[in-house]
Amino acid sequence: MKGFKDFLLRGNIVDLAVAVVIGGAFNRLVEVFTASFLTPLIGMVTGGEVGGEFTVGGQKFTYGAFISELIAFVVTAAVIYFVVVLPMKKITERRKAGVMEDDAPTQEQLLTEIRDLLASPRR
Repeated sequence: MKGFKDFLLRGNIVDLAVAVVIGGAFNRLVEVFTASFLTPLIGMVTGGEVGGEFTVGGQKFTYGAFISELIAFVVTAAVIYFVVVLPMKKITERRKAGVMEDDAPTQEQLLTEIRDLLASPRR
């Protein structure tokens, strides 16, 4: 049981679980946004309902459902790109350029400060 508990509590597993839950919630949000706002707007532009279909040789093709899913995909991809990918790319470029150096003091600097504070006269 200890090995299983260690496996579940590793940082990567927890991060992955959180990402899946948030991804599912975000996916549902995009679906509702598409159905509530984008689909009616497309219907207004095309002069009809987006949920149309046509029949060829007795087979029904539902192009409206495809258009809605395509819009949901594009919105999801755009948000992921602009909220996750682009900022991470900029951070990586800054690190490579040396702009974001680690400003945290080293252990030696901290010990020197402590020594100096202990050596200074008390007020």
